[in-house]
Amino acid sequence: MSLPLMPKATAVWLIDKTALTFAQIADFCGMHPLEIQAIADGEVAQGINGYDPVANKQVTAEDIARCEANPDARLKLLAAADPHPKKNKGGRYTPVAKRNDRPDAIACLVDDKNEPKGTRVFGPVARELRDKEFLKIVSLAPEVV
Repeated sequence: MSLPLMPKATAVWLIDKTALTFAQIADFCGMHPLEIQAIADGEVAQGINGYDPVANKQVTAEDIARCEANPDARLKLLAAADPHPKKNKGGRYTPVAKRNDRPDAIACLVDDKNEPKGTRVFGPVARELRDKEFLKIVSLAPEVV
């Protein structure tokens, strides 16, 4: 059986704001009817603020009105979204010593004859390569435009 979020605070709100019976509130909140009576008498949960289940989409106002009219009816908890959604795992930790440990190589596409598909480096990339003096890359391409 699923319970509302913060059952005692929900029980405090239902006692203060509705005319539901103690048995109905106890059944909805998953508590004993004597505990609900103690909350109503002010013996338990004195400092707890009420938690509105209607505003938080746990129960509808129509359902409360239906249960107030019929003492044998029971409140039904609405199907709510999971309050604790599953978190995606973050990236793995890379040690400081391995952060700049990258191979000194270039990947290129090769056709079926083991020849590189692109033989020209052109556009702003070529200018950046020359300006920043990446001469290894510039020398590997036969033609840098």
